[in-house]
Amino acid sequence: MSCTTVLVGKKASNDNSTMIARTDDGHFDVKKTIVVEPKDQPRKYKSKISHVEIELPDDPMRYTASPSVDTKEGIWAATGINEAGVGMTATETITTNPRVLTADPLVELKPAKGRTKEIPGGIGEEDIVVLVLPYIRSAREGVKRLASLLEEYGTYESNGIAFNDENEVWWLETIGGHHWIASLIPEDSVVINPNQFGTDRFDLDDALGAQKAHMCSADLREFIRDNDLDLNQNGQSNPRDIFGSRRDMDHIYNTPRAWFMGRYLAPYSHSWDGENAEFGPESDNIPWAIVPDRKVTVEDVQYLLSGHYQGTPYDPYINHDTGMRGKYRSIGINRTGVTSICQIRSGVPDAIKGIEWICYGSTTFSCWVPVYTNVAKLPAYLSKVTLDVTTENLYWADRLLGAMADKNYADCVQNIERYQDAVNIRGMQIIREYDTRMKETGDFSLAEEANKKLCAMAKEETDTALGRVLDTSSKHMKNGFNLADN
Repeated sequence: MSCTTVLVGKKASNDNSTMIARTDDGHFDVKKTIVVEPKDQPRKYKSKISHVEIELPDDPMRYTASPSVDTKEGIWAATGINEAGVGMTATETITTNPRVLTADPLVELKPAKGRTKEIPGGIGEEDIVVLVLPYIRSAREGVKRLASLLEEYGTYESNGIAFNDENEVWWLETIGGHHWIASLIPEDSVVINPNQFGTDRFDLDDALGAQKAHMCSADLREFIRDNDLDLNQNGQSNPRDIFGSRRDMDHIYNTPRAWFMGRYLAPYSHSWDGENAEFGPESDNIPWAIVPDRKVTVEDVQYLLSGHYQGTPYDPYINHDTGMRGKYRSIGINRTGVTSICQIRSGVPDAIKGIEWICYGSTTFSCWVPVYTNVAKLPAYLSKVTLDVTTENLYWADRLLGAMADKNYADCVQNIERYQDAVNIRGMQIIREYDTRMKETGDFSLAEEANKKLCAMAKEETDTALGRVLDTSSKHMKNGFNLADN
């Protein structure tokens, strides 16, 4: 599933929080956001896609998840934060190369044929959050649990997975069917990862030794050597060159997104435009981790993940033809199901350090609703989504809003920006109010009350925006006609 990931280290953010965020770009998947209580977590899991069966521990924690409403192809929980204050997003589909897949093939389901029994496949995006998030108490533990599952069961796809806690952000990338590497994100950096094998620096000695900031499969050094995978020159170690891809399609679909995000994060430290630019939209060497020119906020992450090359000739909404309009794949794409920012904060009690910012549909047009995650349930506006189109939940309301505004972008964009700002401002005000109340009283059950107020606010602002965009779009219908009487 094609997605875009942004990871923010503790010292790179304005408030010393860590953030992991990802657009879940499916095929217009209908999504909801729920709380999974321990009693509802399966003790034996079976994947619908690969048919693999896995026994699960008997001590799960409560966690949030954004599963598909239609479960015919599985849960696809996507993202969440557990009650220990650990966030996870899974997965970013990444690229690899034929050499890797020859050396360690993907573990795919082999259906029964004749007298041959079915052979299950490995784990994949459908499964990973459910198999990992309820059982981990730190980001590092998340890497270790997922790695053990990959080594035992394998995977049928190439993926990147992020974990964060109050202090650390870790990124794991799969290599073939069973191998993997993981890196601790530098505290002062922001990682940008658009559907490619991203890691461009890795300390293999640390990964196979002290594991201070790197981890990997125990046999990775031999795996690289025995399969002639190392393409690096002059003693360098760039995993992107070893395990990743370098295709023409990357230059249309992937690298331009990294260029847009890097250009926003570090406009002064690097040159991004013109003939002598250090990096262009089709550069293969755009850094995976960037030290931003200024501290990064939640709003910055929202902007990055709703990007459509605004301010460049590639913007599909530009009102004149540049000859390059719409050339590259936007970040804020039409078929996104859910996007979340898992924010783990410092300076607040442990019970309320996890905030998840939820966004449905095309991020270009949708709002982001913050909710406290350490609660027993979430309001119906987020959690009671069905396959029936209705404005009584945020998923369908924002899908409708985006479909209308897209057709009349120039006339609707101001209303969309006002809508997004209003939800952000009012949402942050409510979070600040309830942070203070819960710190003063020690009554953390107020988080559920806060979430109700947050969703009521979001519904009010969404309904208002829908009315304004509907009015504008109606005036631009092609069958409009005015008869002026003499």
